[in-house]
Amino acid sequence: QVQLVESGGGLVQAGGSLRLSCAASGRTFSGYSMGWFRQAPGKEREFVATISWSVDNTYYADSVKGRFTISRDHAKNTVYLQMNSLKPEDTAIYYCAAAGSRAIRTAVASYDYWGQGTQVTVSS
Repeated sequence: QVQLVESGGGLVQAGGSLRLSCAASGRTFSGYSMGWFRQAPGKEREFVATISWSVDNTYYADSVKGRFTISRDHAKNTVYLQMNSLKPEDTAIYYCAAAGSRAIRTAVASYDYWGQGTQVTVSS
């Protein structure tokens, strides 16, 4: 079965960096979009970044553009989210997700598979 397993979250001071990893397994992801979403307490889950598995095309939410970088390693079946210049408002549970063809890449509802999430806390 398909599994997405996030890791790399933790506590960091404002201005610091973290790299999240998403280990994907259970199927081939050609034609898929891989995404990162986040959810803060009391808030809806929101789009952060996405990358096409096969084409290396990326897209970012305005709130993280210029600070976060999404990438993937085909050999390791892993998607990464490098987060720099972190702000307290970045504090959330971060989720890795995979969306099949015809997906709206920024839409939660388009994603078929989700990881369990990893907590990122940014202190001021």
